[in-house]
Amino acid sequence: MSQSLPKLQMYIDGEFVNPVAGSYFESYDPYTAQPWCMVPRGTEEDVERAVQAAHRAFSEGEWPSFNASQRGELLRRLGELVAENAQMLGELEVKDNGKLLSEMSAQLKYAPSFYYYFAGLADKIEGAVIPTDKASFTYTLHEPLGVCGAIIPWNSPLLLVAWKLAPALAAGNTMVIKPSEYTSASVLEFIKLVEKAGFPKGVVNVVTGYGSEAGEPLVKHPLVQKVAFTGSTLTGAHIYSEAAKDIKRVSLELGGKSPNIVFADANLDNAVKGAVAGIFAATGQTCVAGSRLLVQESIHDEFVEKLVAFASTAKMGNPMNLDTQVGPVTNLSQFKKVLDYIDIAKGEGVETVLGGGKAKRPECGDGWFVEPTIFTGVHNQMRIAQEEVFGPVLGVIPFADDDEAVAIANDVMFGLAAGVWTEDIRRTFTMAKRLQAGTVWVNTYRAASYTTPFGGYKRSGLGRELGQEAILEYLQTKSVWISTAEEMANPFVVG
Repeated sequence: MSQSLPKLQMYIDGEFVNPVAGSYFESYDPYTAQPWCMVPRGTEEDVERAVQAAHRAFSEGEWPSFNASQRGELLRRLGELVAENAQMLGELEVKDNGKLLSEMSAQLKYAPSFYYYFAGLADKIEGAVIPTDKASFTYTLHEPLGVCGAIIPWNSPLLLVAWKLAPALAAGNTMVIKPSEYTSASVLEFIKLVEKAGFPKGVVNVVTGYGSEAGEPLVKHPLVQKVAFTGSTLTGAHIYSEAAKDIKRVSLELGGKSPNIVFADANLDNAVKGAVAGIFAATGQTCVAGSRLLVQESIHDEFVEKLVAFASTAKMGNPMNLDTQVGPVTNLSQFKKVLDYIDIAKGEGVETVLGGGKAKRPECGDGWFVEPTIFTGVHNQMRIAQEEVFGPVLGVIPFADDDEAVAIANDVMFGLAAGVWTEDIRRTFTMAKRLQAGTVWVNTYRAASYTTPFGGYKRSGLGRELGQEAILEYLQTKSVWISTAEEMANPFVVG
């Protein structure tokens, strides 16, 4: 069957190319559990070609001669092309990762905004004149780093490409993108738009393959100045360790075990929708998934009843159908992992009030579907409350008051996001301050914008994406001193 599947190509130095080793692997449709295309299996040799191309593009030719406004114009054009092709790109991502067409289409229609935002920011990178106590004129410059590597996860490939690529290019860097081996097709289609937008060859390159064979050499390459990674905490820690050997810059957006906290004074109908959005949207395959639902004791039973009633109506099936609400898990290994965690939770003594296993509905066919699952009787020391599942599995934990809610919420190694549901304005501000998380949502969940920094506390990562802070992750600061003294001071004394 593999022989009849279409073969994709990598993109290096302005050309679509085959892998040096000539090897490919199958990419699977999660809905059918069948392969649908062949992805190039890149190796260190392919990474070397891509990094060298990116280094040449950064060091010579057109790209370093472009001013910031010209870079912004190219980014603007790229955003327009993404907008024109959003539906096609969204459908391609669904084929690859099994997420809902309704969500992928919305993401790809929103993705141009990231390119527009950083296009506008490109020529607003300003240094400063520094008042100094020395006889000198002193100022700062913000300059690009050079070649940057971006390692992209499988849950929202093109959205997370935009998060990394847009600020990197606005700052004047070049980039090598390594998409997940599970979801490479949409990135390889997107790169055609980069070419069409008019970026010089070598500025953006794509190498596909496995982490150990293509991702590792990218992280270790001496010409790569920064690595931007979104994925698991375990892999992020490894990347951090390898990058440290060459003192590379890193930004890491890692795992989460986010608390979604419902107080008795909340609008319970909205909170139910927020709880569902936090864990069952995207089949729970988001780093910010509200997988720990903290419910105040006085409303616990009532809220769980409302939640189960609403979540049980979720429609599963073909993610290409616009009325489908819960799609498949993206890959077989993750599917097995989620089911293993369900078994672990049951072994820990939880009560299953919804789902609790593989979906056997006819509309799910042979795909990798897990029933939306809700556990009660969960306490915060259980593995199901401490470890990231990355699937549609929710643990409900009761709490008495604000202090206990904060203690439970913060008692975890992660700190990516948190949700709070309350009508009390004082509690809104105090909880937002006390929760150890990079993002706190109040009376909403999973909101994100190109204007607002995103990143984690604790083991949820380093650095920030989005907003003005993001572009600083791709710049380095130079201080310039110009002496205004008429005579050189004592050369043997510095002071």
